[in-house]
Amino acid sequence: MTAITDADFSAEKQVSDLETIMAKDPDILVSIPTDATSTADAYRRVAEAGTKIVFMDNVPNGFTAGENYVSCVSADNYGNGMIAADLIGEALNGEGKIGIIFYDVDFFVTNQRLEAFEKEMAEKYPNIEIVSKMGFQDENGCDVVADAMITQHPEVQAIFAHWDIPCEGILSALRAAGRDDILLSTIDLGNNIAKEIATGNVIGLGAQLPYDQGVAEATLAAYALLGKETPDYVAVPAKRVEQANLLEAYQDVYHVEAPDAIKDAMAE
Repeated sequence: MTAITDADFSAEKQVSDLETIMAKDPDILVSIPTDATSTADAYRRVAEAGTKIVFMDNVPNGFTAGENYVSCVSADNYGNGMIAADLIGEALNGEGKIGIIFYDVDFFVTNQRLEAFEKEMAEKYPNIEIVSKMGFQDENGCDVVADAMITQHPEVQAIFAHWDIPCEGILSALRAAGRDDILLSTIDLGNNIAKEIATGNVIGLGAQLPYDQGVAEATLAAYALLGKETPDYVAVPAKRVEQANLLEAYQDVYHVEAPDAIKDAMAE
């Protein structure tokens, strides 16, 4: 491996990172485009240089599998959105008022999650009303968004957070407001949210399987170097995670045992 970079959701930084990586003349690039439009030219230069690209979750505009890139590997984001909806729908017994705090950026992964959540709610839980839907662009500012939501709509009984870090901010806002009656579901099994599931503060989530995604990406990269045929798209299944299966699910997600802090939280 010649380079590892993290654009931290910045398209400008990702373009710069790609230029830095290409100076090392890699054979393979595994990458998540932060913006399908603004990074497309930079990725096109990578492809034209002969580097084989395996994308994760998102593909630049105008790219065609087998021509500009090898394949794309993604979690079942749609399935994870459905799981998050089912967790809330079941906990509310099919009736109630809820809010959504979503990533207000056009990104394939999060678009899929939100679309699935809303569709599952509409079709399976028609007596649950989405009374507030608020967007964010800074995942670290979701406490402010959540505070605004519960101030404007104190009747909210549950909130769906687009992924685990925003959920942490929302949970902080709920605690500050003394609202331990509001249920939370989200997507992605981070350690902090795993602890909150263990203690009952988050009802559950839909999890990606990042280890398995990594194996798929490495396999596709190897196939490309060997000239073997590859599928255009690979989806890794969604995983429902709640308190009852938390430790087993953690093992499935990361292929290691849950940290002691999570096990201890389960025992409390």
